[in-house]
Amino acid sequence: MFLRDQQRWIERARIIDIEGDLVTLRYETEEEDEVCSWEEMIRLESIGAINQKLASVPRGNVEPLLTEDCPEVERIRNRYTDSNPD
Repeated sequence: MFLRDQQRWIERARIIDIEGDLVTLRYETEEEDEVCSWEEMIRLESIGAINQKLASVPRGNVEPLLTEDCPEVERIRNRYTDSNPD
């Protein structure tokens, strides 16, 4: 999540609550000698962007995984075949 007013990214944040225009986040940061847990309340207008890594594919001569190799819970369902009984 990118905070426009602070010009910083918060990585791997989890949205805990949305109340009015306030969003409550939880996330962790890692320092050299400690891991810190944070809970932060942010106004919606401060949020400039939210990104989430959906997938990655290795470069090079690698055989890609097929749908059958993917765990059931991670499979993307085809909306057209699910709603069309033909």
